[in-house]
Amino acid sequence: MAQIRYFAGAAEAAGVDEVEVDVAALTVSGLLARLGQDNARLAEVLRVSSLLADGVRQDDPDAVLTGVAQVDVLPPFAGG
Repeated sequence: MAQIRYFAGAAEAAGVDEVEVDVAALTVSGLLARLGQDNARLAEVLRVSSLLADGVRQDDPDAVLTGVAQVDVLPPFAGG
């Protein structure tokens, strides 16, 4: 299980700050699909967000998340 932490607009769209998800054998794109599956607003935010898996930015949608303990979802921030 991994702790998924949402920040700023992602938390607002998700309606929560954190969830736990079994990421064993999931890819980055698979996780994003699962997180946005029942929430179109969150799916839109996820499309433009950066993901950090255990503090490392994930740019490869095919990267496997097995063994990851924490994923941070960071939407674009204004003024930064």
